[in-house]
Amino acid sequence: MTIEKKSTKNNACPVCGSRLNANATRCLVCGTNLQNPGEKESAKLDIQSPKMPSVTINLPLAIGLIIVLLGIGAGVVYAFLNQTGMVVEPTVTLTSSPTTTITVTPTVTLTPTIQPTNTPLPDIEYQVQANDDCLSIAFLFNVTVNSIISKNNLSATCNNLVVGSTLLIPQPTPTASPQPTATLSEVDATEAACTKVDYVVASGDTLSSIASSYNVSIASIKEWNGITSDVVYEGQSISIPLCERLPTAGPTPTPTLPPPYQAPNLLLPVDGAPFTSANDTISLQWASVGTLRENEAYAVTVEDVTEGEGRKIVQYVTDTKYIVPTSFRPNDTIPHVIRWTVVAVRQTRTGTDGQPVYEPAGSVSTPRTFIWWSNVSVTPTP
Repeated sequence: MTIEKKSTKNNACPVCGSRLNANATRCLVCGTNLQNPGEKESAKLDIQSPKMPSVTINLPLAIGLIIVLLGIGAGVVYAFLNQTGMVVEPTVTLTSSPTTTITVTPTVTLTPTIQPTNTPLPDIEYQVQANDDCLSIAFLFNVTVNSIISKNNLSATCNNLVVGSTLLIPQPTPTASPQPTATLSEVDATEAACTKVDYVVASGDTLSSIASSYNVSIASIKEWNGITSDVVYEGQSISIPLCERLPTAGPTPTPTLPPPYQAPNLLLPVDGAPFTSANDTISLQWASVGTLRENEAYAVTVEDVTEGEGRKIVQYVTDTKYIVPTSFRPNDTIPHVIRWTVVAVRQTRTGTDGQPVYEPAGSVSTPRTFIWWSNVSVTPTP
């Protein structure tokens, strides 16, 4: 039995020289087509040049590469222009917004009135002399008879004086000058007395509609709030002066009277002061209760209590002083007790005689008295 040995001869590529299988018809390295083994040597070989490798890129990746290249190019151009000074940075212009001016109404602060304090003086010791009586001693020290009687527990008629005995004479307590009362000016008093309401401007409001709602003139609202134009804005706070409401049709309203005044504080002369000289000028003085209006005054009432209701004076003055006429001096030698009071009054109408008619506008002062008589000569014993 004969075994045939298979030939394992390998061929080589005539182009690139790579070793090929004997039955290979194409070079796997360079792609050259080879002749089959049965063909004649004179057959012309089909030889092709090697192919260049190809790269396939999808569309999204291509677009991304283009964008990256454009960005790199723009950056290079900007850097070049910036170095040459051809790039100018824009200037930022700030626009101011209107600022709302808020007007603050000052609050009126009243200064408290400090009340004066009186320091009592020590009593004076006096030794009773011959022919002394309480009236002469009171005149000598310018005090009242009642003060000597009360201080020394004497009888009401003061007829139990003993010559050589010692009396205690109370010295008059000096009256401190009244402190000035804090009085508001006319403008501040008007503003303090006016009733106001705060209003916040809503959307769609105008100065005319607000004035119409509260029955107040536009001029009054502008004056009270310091507004120079007729324009208001939403959220603005303004004050509405209700005291300047326009009159409405109907009966005339009764005017509101100002509050009553306090009782005047009487100053001079001191209570129980004696007056004997024919040349004495008796000046009654009191503290002011405030600024009086045009139709107001002080009513001063001077009455001779000893003689009765027949002797009485009522005078109306605007000053805080009144001089008692000398015609009111008693004509006899008996000491007369004169009582006087002061009250603020207000004119309400005019009488049939053409004279003003006054009504009380406050409380009457606490009465004071002084002693007045004539033709009395008291010579104190040294």
